[in-house]
Amino acid sequence: MTPPRRTSPGLRPRSRLTRLTQLTGPQYVLLGGSFLIPLGSFAVLPFMSVLLHERLGMGLGTVGVVLAIASFVQFSGGVIGAAVAERIGLQRTMLLALVIRTAGFAVFLPGLGHPAAAVTALFLVSCGAALYLPANKAYLVHRVEDAQRPLLLSASSSALNAGIALGPLAAAPFVLSASAGLFTAVTGLFAVITAGHALLPVEDSEPRPEQPGDSDGAERPSPQGESRGRSQEGRGEARAGPPDSPALPFAITVLSVYVFMFFQHYLAVYAVPRTSTVFYGLVLAVYAALLVVAQPLLSDRIARLPYLRALLLGFAALALGMCTLALGSPAAIVAGALLICLGEIVLFLKNDLEALARSPRTPAVVFGRQRLAAGIGAFVSGIAGGEGYELAERSRHPGLFWTAVAVQCAVLPPLLVRFLRRRQRRLHSAKGSDRSLRR
Repeated sequence: MTPPRRTSPGLRPRSRLTRLTQLTGPQYVLLGGSFLIPLGSFAVLPFMSVLLHERLGMGLGTVGVVLAIASFVQFSGGVIGAAVAERIGLQRTMLLALVIRTAGFAVFLPGLGHPAAAVTALFLVSCGAALYLPANKAYLVHRVEDAQRPLLLSASSSALNAGIALGPLAAAPFVLSASAGLFTAVTGLFAVITAGHALLPVEDSEPRPEQPGDSDGAERPSPQGESRGRSQEGRGEARAGPPDSPALPFAITVLSVYVFMFFQHYLAVYAVPRTSTVFYGLVLAVYAALLVVAQPLLSDRIARLPYLRALLLGFAALALGMCTLALGSPAAIVAGALLICLGEIVLFLKNDLEALARSPRTPAVVFGRQRLAAGIGAFVSGIAGGEGYELAERSRHPGLFWTAVAVQCAVLPPLLVRFLRRRQRRLHSAKGSDRSLRR
């Protein structure tokens, strides 16, 4: 890939638009794929429950188990995807993943008449996604300056969310009436995307430039400007005590996805009876538009935020959004959704950036672990959410469900940070004692 351009100290930072127009060819291919892949996938996947139940006659209980396992494979399989990427390379892993995913959509064609083939196709698609996503993000930020990472990752996220928003809208008229044609079109789209990835250059395997602290085993300073035990470029005082645990971004990602998925899963059953399906669709469209536009615009500011301050802002936005949803009026539903969107923008991007900064492992491994964290959070949320929402409905006050989620957004983050910091201090003290004994 083309070496990153470095900005001279005396020059003013380039605007986001200028930086986006000066990306390399492979980066443009990946950003285009970040839009087209979810566009094709979400033309099909959101309707899988309908296809499996109504067209193939599978029971809803069986459908739920199949979809839950497929989702868990897609998320937790990111760890395996990262290991594959370390072994065969990022470009080859993406290519392998897209071949598997293209085959999966092709198998859906005979699967329209055979449940076993449809389930096989779904798991092929999920396995392809598990392999692709860590390698995709790692290739996107491969050998680029730390300062470029926020914009690249946020632009990729915006492209992905745009595809997610447009996919179901484009496919809705054809899912049941012209399923074979839809799956053929999606298979063709993925074949083109696969061909495009085959033209990407294989990434070089040169080691990344040594960062301060790498040689003595100390924790590397964050590119986002937060001091970690030493001043960075003259900013901040050295902080006494052990460094923050590298496990913190993983744990915070689990928690972020856990609370966010309550909103993702249960907004529809809460909002539609109080408004309409049209209003709910409008809320989702506004949410997606804000996510697509705002994240790249805010990426540099989010990157510069100290991690704990970003957590405070992100979880506060989620808590306020959940409390606002509890009011139940149409205006409250819109306002609550927008506040939750702000929380998602801050937390999801900052967690990825912080995980990259704290880990000595390759970006593919880091993103694989982040996918695993998201899978754990989504899985636990799915288990807790159904019972919780049903209990709130039985009380005839569904707004209590959102209040309970808001309380978790306010209480769990500081408890988690405190627990991990105490654990890190104990480990730090134990290592210090061990070194003293050896001397």
